Amino acid sequence: MVLVGAFFWSKNLLSSDGQYKLSMHTRRKICPRIKKRKQMGMGFKHFISILLAGLGHDILAVHVQDQSGFISIACGLPANSRFKETKTGINYISDETFIDSGISKSISPEFTGNQQQYVWNLRSFPQGNRNCYTINVTAGTKYLIGATFLYGNYDGIDNLPQFDLYLGPNTWDTVKVVNSSLRVVKQLIHVPSRNYVHFCLVNTGLGTPFISAIELRPLINTSYVTTSGSLSLFSRLDVGSTSNQGYRYGYDVHDRYWVPYNKFGWTDLSTSLTIDTTNSYQPPSVVMSTAVTPVNGNDSLQFSWDSEYATSEYYVYMYFAEVVKLEANQYRSFNIAVNENYWYGPFAPNYLKTNTLDSSSALSGKAKYEISIFKTENSTFPPIINAIEIYSVKYLLQSETVQGDVDAIAKIKSTYGIKRTWQGDPCAPKEYPWEGLNCSYDGYTPPRITSLNLSSSGLIGEISADISNLVMLQYLDLSNNNLTGSVPNFLSQLQYLRILNLERNQLSGSVPTELIARSKNGRSLSSSVGDNPNLCGSDSCKQKKNNFVVPIVASLGGLLILSLIVAAIYILLGIRRRKHQDKTKAVVIIDARSNIQNVSLESIQRQFTYPELLKITNFERIDGKGGFGTVYHGTIDDTQVAVKMLSPSSIQGFQRFQSEVKLLMKVHHRNLTTLVGFCYEGSNMWLIYEYMANGNLKEHLSGEKANILNWEDRIQIATDAAQGLEYLHRGCKPPIIHRDVKSTHILLTENFHAKLADFGLSKIFPCDGGSHMSTDVAGSPGYLDPEYYISNKLTEKSDVYSFGVVLLEIITSRPALERSHERTHISQWVSFLLAKGDIKSIVDPRLGGNFNIYSAWKAVEIAMVCVSPTSAERPTMSQVVAVLNECLPLELARTKEGNEYKSIDLIDDQYESHYRTQSFSTVKDILNLESF
Repeated sequence: MVLVGAFFWSKNLLSSDGQYKLSMHTRRKICPRIKKRKQMGMGFKHFISILLAGLGHDILAVHVQDQSGFISIACGLPANSRFKETKTGINYISDETFIDSGISKSISPEFTGNQQQYVWNLRSFPQGNRNCYTINVTAGTKYLIGATFLYGNYDGIDNLPQFDLYLGPNTWDTVKVVNSSLRVVKQLIHVPSRNYVHFCLVNTGLGTPFISAIELRPLINTSYVTTSGSLSLFSRLDVGSTSNQGYRYGYDVHDRYWVPYNKFGWTDLSTSLTIDTTNSYQPPSVVMSTAVTPVNGNDSLQFSWDSEYATSEYYVYMYFAEVVKLEANQYRSFNIAVNENYWYGPFAPNYLKTNTLDSSSALSGKAKYEISIFKTENSTFPPIINAIEIYSVKYLLQSETVQGDVDAIAKIKSTYGIKRTWQGDPCAPKEYPWEGLNCSYDGYTPPRITSLNLSSSGLIGEISADISNLVMLQYLDLSNNNLTGSVPNFLSQLQYLRILNLERNQLSGSVPTELIARSKNGRSLSSSVGDNPNLCGSDSCKQKKNNFVVPIVASLGGLLILSLIVAAIYILLGIRRRKHQDKTKAVVIIDARSNIQNVSLESIQRQFTYPELLKITNFERIDGKGGFGTVYHGTIDDTQVAVKMLSPSSIQGFQRFQSEVKLLMKVHHRNLTTLVGFCYEGSNMWLIYEYMANGNLKEHLSGEKANILNWEDRIQIATDAAQGLEYLHRGCKPPIIHRDVKSTHILLTENFHAKLADFGLSKIFPCDGGSHMSTDVAGSPGYLDPEYYISNKLTEKSDVYSFGVVLLEIITSRPALERSHERTHISQWVSFLLAKGDIKSIVDPRLGGNFNIYSAWKAVEIAMVCVSPTSAERPTMSQVVAVLNECLPLELARTKEGNEYKSIDLIDDQYESHYRTQSFSTVKDILNLESF
């Protein structure tokens, strides 16, 4: 316990006769409330929340103190606007220069009459998961940081939101609005380590984030000292006041909110004289001039509160000043206990002088805390207290990105005028990195930028030298821009750089010899500089423009040709070897029903024994379950794998096992899952696949995963899956039909690239030139081609139908079949909205309109043509891929150029008008799609 004493002369708070100024209106308004709260014995924290919410309605205006160091931001205020709040004298400015996203709004007029001007406006954030303010501060200074939120039904829908508040990369608190007219106030005492703070609002799917005001007030660094962590306000009480409705600036030099607190069984004490308050905490003299003491002189004063969480820690600051002039034979002395354990004392407060008792360490480990202040045996007067503050410890442990990387990427953003939502910390938190960046994460070690993708970003000018300061960069893509000048030598000095793409620019001169050497000498650098017409590959640049090949590209091309030659040799040798093996090798497989079948299975990557399989998985971690069986997580030589077992209860299990192994031995494509190996021993049958870190597509569309796929990711996933199907239909001879395309059979890598999986129902199309093959119907409800279901005639177009359903799921995030009684098919729902041209209601509303409208129309159009009732009206997968390849650049162009969302409305109106006058069959002509 630390005892702090000090003196503060606050003459300006007194009237000429030495009395505090208080209007008759305020007296009439507040005294009955205080009296009623005394009688009710209102709960400690509940009372505080109500007072904070209504803070400032009748605050006394005393404004002579210095606002030096104050940062007072009224959010949503028009650009370049400022005003002085009439009740506090605080000067507020607009937030326009602190953030480049969000929409300015005003609260409903019905709420403005009872509110101060600084909350009349607000900024709303309907787009983006994370929106951040950047506010310059003085590093190492202790600040009281405040955020105010007043909903005021600004959007007219009276939907009270909930969202998260971040300070830099760390969660600060959750903002939950419970009443349109009540303010939510969050305050944090924090020491920034840098000369700026990032103040972020994160959408958690429970309503649109917004903010009314941001306020930062410098404190004296010797106040509010903790062993570690920042301090989040829990309660701040002006004890014993009958005139306070929320004192703040004008009374408090640090603009702290002081709310009155009193309860039954206490006697109010006060003085009209000024209290000395110039210790490091500097409480207001008006607050220290009132106190309470128990009615019964032998009773104690008690405060209690429930711990918010089991791990919560608290710091307590108690303020004492004697307000009664004691006679020589009178004495006031008391002890303090916390949960009946001695804490401090005996202590005798000084007359008209502030003493602050603060805890040297945090209180922790209790579900409830009770503070008791009780008189000592020789005291002739009961204990008193004037004010109390309680803070919970907030550990902000996530490190910010290394400062050098932050400075470099900020300069790159400024140099090129990049139109992306690059706000807050570039890498942290891990869930919200800047678009186009990848970073390294190692616990609480500061993140580093390792990848920068600015392809198709409209960059103009020379390659920025600031890129050289991203010293940990491994991947750099500046392709498809309008960059000019030479290729700088500093790129060869980035020692960790592995991939460099400078294609399709206007670069000139020669490629640095060191960069060429790193590629030619196999120093782990793959570079591409093609389609730069004025760039040559040597220092002399004497070759004619059309007669040279950049050595970097040439070396890669040579390696590619060499690889193809070697692969061809292996293929020829492999064919001869397989012919010999096919004559001599028959593998006996025993299924769960003990039937013996002779199957010619080649040895693929590896054939595992059952004991080896046990070591791989231990059968501890289940990654999924399906009709085929259970999927376990495993590792082979530190490489993660997925191990799928044959379910003994699955009638089709054995046949599907055979089909999948035989097919995956024949086909290999980047958009098909890779078979690592298999095991068959007795009834034990297993398939071992590459591990797909992000599970299946269905989980992300249904909300089972926390993240929401953006439009770019969705189109990329759709394109990947379409390319996998196209390969089966066109790249395989004879063609292969998957027969069970659905969102659970599309798996996602760590980087959200998609691969088709589950080939157990696949069929190899006959080579007799027939248009179809007759089979028993197989597939999944909602995805099954209706023509195939009726006729039993299987064609490639059956896969096209199933893919169309998946594409509609990707676009809408709705299931193929509604779970309602009507079981509405997704294509029916989309068709109904499409007839009205209502694209915004079709695309997943969680995207908030954050997509290129043309890209969306193309995707919806091709999906609806895929699910045409008859196969003849459906496109081929090659045609589907072609259209999706047009969708992705449209979205990339939007994100790079920063198209305004308001343009969507205009485009929608144009399409809606057309749809009202045209039939659906003409839509592909409207979008200039190729003829099907």
